[in-house]
Amino acid sequence: MKQFMFLFKGGDEVWDAKSTEEQNAHMEKWMQWIGQMAEQEKYVGGERLYPAMNTILPGGTKVTDRSLAEAKEIVGGYIIVLAETLEEATEMAKGCPGLLWESSVEVREVWPDDV
Repeated sequence: MKQFMFLFKGGDEVWDAKSTEEQNAHMEKWMQWIGQMAEQEKYVGGERLYPAMNTILPGGTKVTDRSLAEAKEIVGGYIIVLAETLEEATEMAKGCPGLLWESSVEVREVWPDDV
């Protein structure tokens, strides 16, 4: 099997507008979704990311403390899963609860170590 990374982007505005109870219920959906992949032995790992960041610009001499992307494109977290094909990984990503709260999921194959 190949490794694929799901990059979760956007949705922070929706998250911030929800009550603590709604946020907790939403996180439970995330745990169920990830748990299903783990039961199938397709979940490798991942984490939510803090919003603070630095961007090092080409040449390596200038650093900015913000993303060069729009807020809706900033990566807020990731997970790595196992799948045979990009299409299979994409189908898995369609179950992401973040899609209900205006997040998007970018599905990318991880470059293998043995290449």
